[in-house]
Amino acid sequence: MLDPAFAFGFANTFGLAAWAALLLSLFAPKLRRFVWPATQFAIPLAWALLYVVLLAQGLPEAEGGFDSIAGVRGLFANDSALAAGWLHYLAFDMFVGTWIARDSVERRVPALLVAPCLALTLMFGPAGFLAYALLRLAFGRRSRTETAS
Repeated sequence: MLDPAFAFGFANTFGLAAWAALLLSLFAPKLRRFVWPATQFAIPLAWALLYVVLLAQGLPEAEGGFDSIAGVRGLFANDSALAAGWLHYLAFDMFVGTWIARDSVERRVPALLVAPCLALTLMFGPAGFLAYALLRLAFGRRSRTETAS
């Protein structure tokens, strides 16, 4: 049986290191070939595996459901289901953060402007995605190939 508190703590600690590496990759192109595959696939997939294990052990014991806010609150009263929910956020936010990093490099959006979007994505997922989407609109459709000519 997987201890939900251990999974939560491990994912948070490891996740902060991965986010730091993702942020650095904006400024250090040589890191990208190592960091981006890890942050876009390897780490979210590892968290997905932990998510499935925690969900499998937590849902049978959890009271509640997805049909109301009270039902969801009931689900999250179970530590395994709560940790699974947290891993859900961590996995998707990291995937989106890496997409933001990749897209910003492709579109030549200045890293100093993208960095706050990554911080927002780490802390407030959809708000960071929205901030980057607005930044992306401001920079238009330019890409490396378009600006090189």
